[in-house]
Amino acid sequence: MVILLVDISFGVRVPSFPVDGSGAEEFISQIHGFLTEFEDYFDSAWICDHFIPWADFVDKRTPTLEGFSALAYFSAIYRKLKWGNIVLCNSYRNPALLAKMSATIQLLSNGRFILGIGAGWKGDEYIAYGYEFPPARVRIRQLEEAVQIIRIMWTEGKATFQGKYYRVVDAICEPKPKPTPPIMIGGGGEKLTLRVVAKYADWWNIPNASPKTYKHKLEVLKKHCRAVNRDFDEIVKTLSTMIALCKNKTEALKLAEKSPFIRKGYEENYIIGDPERVAGKIKEYIKLGVKVFIIRFLDFPKLDGAKLFLQEVIPRIH
Repeated sequence: MVILLVDISFGVRVPSFPVDGSGAEEFISQIHGFLTEFEDYFDSAWICDHFIPWADFVDKRTPTLEGFSALAYFSAIYRKLKWGNIVLCNSYRNPALLAKMSATIQLLSNGRFILGIGAGWKGDEYIAYGYEFPPARVRIRQLEEAVQIIRIMWTEGKATFQGKYYRVVDAICEPKPKPTPPIMIGGGGEKLTLRVVAKYADWWNIPNASPKTYKHKLEVLKKHCRAVNRDFDEIVKTLSTMIALCKNKTEALKLAEKSPFIRKGYEENYIIGDPERVAGKIKEYIKLGVKVFIIRFLDFPKLDGAKLFLQEVIPRIH
């Protein structure tokens, strides 16, 4: 039974690389074990878009899944889940091609696709794979043009667009995706990215933000919405976060301290604690307006954290 609290939903982050020294085959087995156990209980699953590990503490030669092909594979097997990337790097795929790829996934998955997309950030990955890495302001403007092309292709079936960075002429997208997937734009840049969110996003995502930071970003987003005459409430607010959850606070703190994902001194950006503490922090985000939570359980590949979340956190949120 999928866990839904009125209009609140919970998704799971599918790791794209192992952190326990597992080889590729063992890592895939771990993912299957996790998804098989929890497919019935979560609403969505998400995988990042990197060719090498995004975390600096991981050897770049560690087996790493490419995000879009991994999504296509897993979405075909785990059909009870919606699937999205968190988030695709706009620079890595021509937007017209991405529109066509996404429409195909939406058709084959029977409408379970969410397009997560952002401006990209990992410079060494760009260079390694032969992509130009322009300044952030350029990448964000490229993103803005890309989502316009994608939207036109999805809704009209054919797009002609002349921008500064992209040009398409009668780019056809048939069949058009039904229903039209939500476009979730990721990022928290206050001058440019959130303005693009205000203009074009159906959903907005930011990772690992404390409630204080999240609240501030919402205020900035509201200002941009007013400036472009967009209804702020139309945008679905989402949060991707890491959870260190154990039966007691001491164990949770140990798990967080042991995890290389948790930045020391920035613990408030994550959710750490026993079920009561975790439920309380999730309620803080819900009060701010978060509708979709995308959770990475830090004890993966163990199943304990996710089980405890379902058994003892969810009941406390009701």
